[in-house]
Amino acid sequence: MSVLGFNYRADAQGLRVFRAADFRVSDGANLGDPISDASDLLLDDIYQLMPDARRWRLTLSTAKGLSHLTIAEGAQLGVSGAEVHLDCCATLMAPDGSIVEALILVELEAGSNLVAETYLLPLAELRPKTDYALVNIDTDNSRAKFAELACVSFTRGTRITMATGEQRPIEKLQVGDRVLTRDNGVQQVRWVGQQTVRATGAFAPIVIAKGAMNNARELRLSPNQRLFVYQRQDRLNAGQAEVMVKAELLVNGDTVRRSDGGFVDYFQILFDAHEFIFAEGIATESLTVDSRTSPALPREVQVRLGFSRNITDRPLPFDITEGMLDSAIAADVLRKASVH
Repeated sequence: MSVLGFNYRADAQGLRVFRAADFRVSDGANLGDPISDASDLLLDDIYQLMPDARRWRLTLSTAKGLSHLTIAEGAQLGVSGAEVHLDCCATLMAPDGSIVEALILVELEAGSNLVAETYLLPLAELRPKTDYALVNIDTDNSRAKFAELACVSFTRGTRITMATGEQRPIEKLQVGDRVLTRDNGVQQVRWVGQQTVRATGAFAPIVIAKGAMNNARELRLSPNQRLFVYQRQDRLNAGQAEVMVKAELLVNGDTVRRSDGGFVDYFQILFDAHEFIFAEGIATESLTVDSRTSPALPREVQVRLGFSRNITDRPLPFDITEGMLDSAIAADVLRKASVH
């Protein structure tokens, strides 16, 4: 098999995190201390989320390549360009026996290995005034957990438009299948990934109701996945017709909602490059391989496909970010903007 020349673009991901100071030891050896990196954590310490704690948007970029993450320019938290490391995955147990996994991210001071800030990224809901016992510290699989979160994914049953016009359920796609893309015509599938996860917190799928975005059927996809919208009228004052928006930013509790609870089967599609494909008629992005998502691919797949570490920028539509559009009306505005 010939080695493929894969091209990847720098990308950014917004994470809803707590500052370390908002999650403190309420009982244990480190009484009063905030959550920290693995070297300072002690099993069986009891933590509580502060009553006034709020989630912040931490935006990470892969602009410097596949080796590490940095804080993106204009991020709400941290210093632009500072390195961020995935330190560990902490497992927390509530009094009722429920488990919450949380990633601990460490921002480094410029030009050193000193910790500037520590952030907590819970993968399920943390409740204030609830005791959480630290029962496990995993320093080996935090990148894999983060990759699961970062991968853009469709749920089982999602119909993908094939080269022939056939609407095929995503779970029936195979390597070599020819899929219609918005910008580059027909492209072959290079890899299809699958994972089953608890549909809670950061992993709860976004459900876009029939017709909400001019879609013929309901669409379920991962929160981080971006949808392409062609504005026939520039209702966003973006200065260009082509825009894209993450599914989670469209949640209005009505026509677009989170489906929290139970388990969900997620599927990822990989092509030679980042593409927009048609899922239930909506142009939606495929998986991109970068420092966030690469651990989700089996090693043999990376070797077989000859992934390049040379990330090249590729012009993409204007990216709508949090705060640019009221989520209560976002889906309606974009739907109206895309019709005659």
